[in-house]
Amino acid sequence: MEDITASIRAVLLRHPRVRRVELVGSRATGSATRLSDWDFVVETDDFDAVARALPAMVTELAPLGRQWDRISEYPCYMLLLSGPAKVDLIFPDEPYESLPPWTVTAETLDGIDQHLWDWALWLASKRARGQDELVQTELAKMRDHLLRPMGVKEVPRSIEDAVERYRSARDVRERAFGIRVTRRREREVLPILSAA
Repeated sequence: MEDITASIRAVLLRHPRVRRVELVGSRATGSATRLSDWDFVVETDDFDAVARALPAMVTELAPLGRQWDRISEYPCYMLLLSGPAKVDLIFPDEPYESLPPWTVTAETLDGIDQHLWDWALWLASKRARGQDELVQTELAKMRDHLLRPMGVKEVPRSIEDAVERYRSARDVRERAFGIRVTRRREREVLPILSAA
């Protein structure tokens, strides 16, 4: 965990179009909790080239999950690293249009799983800071964007409720599709939720 900043900078600055990588937010100010995410602002003179290269660039970090945030105000490449640790690579100067709720297919189920565990870990960090109103707002957003497509109609009462409803829905979809997504993310994040 101590080497996250150095690792992220080393990986990204190898790309000739990346100009600067700066740690921001609570990790930069020293006000982070143990669950706080790692936010990095990335400056580039060719966003499209960097965006295309990102999935391959971060492979050496062995991420448990990696995908573009579907509902951000700006491009944000989300990484879920072992530990677990949530890392956001933020490109604030680039235009971005949020995507609609997930469509559940055999091909998208792993991406949905990545998104759920990334989101759950982020919510746990907000709960640890006492931001209960934000957590409730985000749980409603999670229902609309991720859980409802999976078949969950109700807004979860808590992060744990969201996770349990998701796991049940995921198991049903796995059986229907004849596939199984990795449980590595679940094994990393679930103990953190119960301990937070």
